[in-house]
Amino acid sequence: MLNLREFEAAAASTVDRVHYDYLAGGAWDEVTLRDNEAAFGRLRLLPRVLRGRDKPELDVSLFGCHAASPVLMSPTAFHRLVHPEGERATARAAAATGTIMVASMAATVAIADIAAAAREAAGGVVGGVVGGGDPALWFQLYIQPDLEVTEALVARATAAGARALVVTVDSPVFGAHERDRRNGFLDLPAGMACENMRGLPGGEPDAVRPIAMSPEICWDHLDWLRQATSLPVVLKGILHPEDARLALRHGVDGLMLSNHGGRQLDTVPATIDLLPEIVAAVGGRMPVILDGGVRRGTDVVKALALGASAVGIGRPVLWGLAADGERGVRRVLELLREEVDAALALCGAGSPRDLTPDLVRRRS
Repeated sequence: MLNLREFEAAAASTVDRVHYDYLAGGAWDEVTLRDNEAAFGRLRLLPRVLRGRDKPELDVSLFGCHAASPVLMSPTAFHRLVHPEGERATARAAAATGTIMVASMAATVAIADIAAAAREAAGGVVGGVVGGGDPALWFQLYIQPDLEVTEALVARATAAGARALVVTVDSPVFGAHERDRRNGFLDLPAGMACENMRGLPGGEPDAVRPIAMSPEICWDHLDWLRQATSLPVVLKGILHPEDARLALRHGVDGLMLSNHGGRQLDTVPATIDLLPEIVAAVGGRMPVILDGGVRRGTDVVKALALGASAVGIGRPVLWGLAADGERGVRRVLELLREEVDAALALCGAGSPRDLTPDLVRRRS
């Protein structure tokens, strides 16, 4: 397979239709789902030439994690829906390619087992660095109304070696997915569960607690979390510039600009369209990672040129996993790296740090 679209087609033909609809679908009319990708098509690259650059250097560092590429794995749930090894295979592919993986709180493999798989695959090479210590693994967190449960989740992630917490803040309630309602997809198949929610305080030792979405979660909870952990805290789901400025005032370490892949509030703008405003709002005082709609290396370069520190991919990881397990995920990451490498060179850039907004034009 030569590009991510071919992996998408392979996944669609491999995965059970009900489960594929869950992974592929969005909220309500799926306007935002479609626009996340279409927005990149409204942008054009305007390259510079004759700049005498060496071969582009793609590595980036985020919160002490050295990554071989500015593309990281955004959190996605339920990897065992598409492959028996689930998140273990994904983690091995991430470690082998020096990619930062954000493990989902709703993973079908526990964070400790995800970390163990990544360490095994790294073979002494983590993030492209020999003897690099813990893998470049972050943990995605929904703050639970029961703070004792939240504290236990943070402790598990920390003990497993997670290097940062990615706190999803755009989900006071679940988004309405009409594909799932039509298909009657209400729960995971027998033998699968959100393993990070097993054996938490207040329940039976082996019970799996449901993930609670709560409209009560507010900035006060963020302040509590900041005191409860020494890990860097990245907020995922910030869209409004004023919320980005509030994040700065509350001591947040980074932002993941995300509309949840179009799965929460429909008709919000595409993330690439919001990126310049969010970058301006934080004024270089924290990294901004763009999540949503990235399907080509040129998409990555456009986002980096407009101020993103890195980009995240979600569904393409699952397409690779469905198509060929660990090898499929590795190939997805390698394809994007090859495309980013070529696009940087063709733009006259020696590294992501050489990209500037003047290289991007909006199609009239």
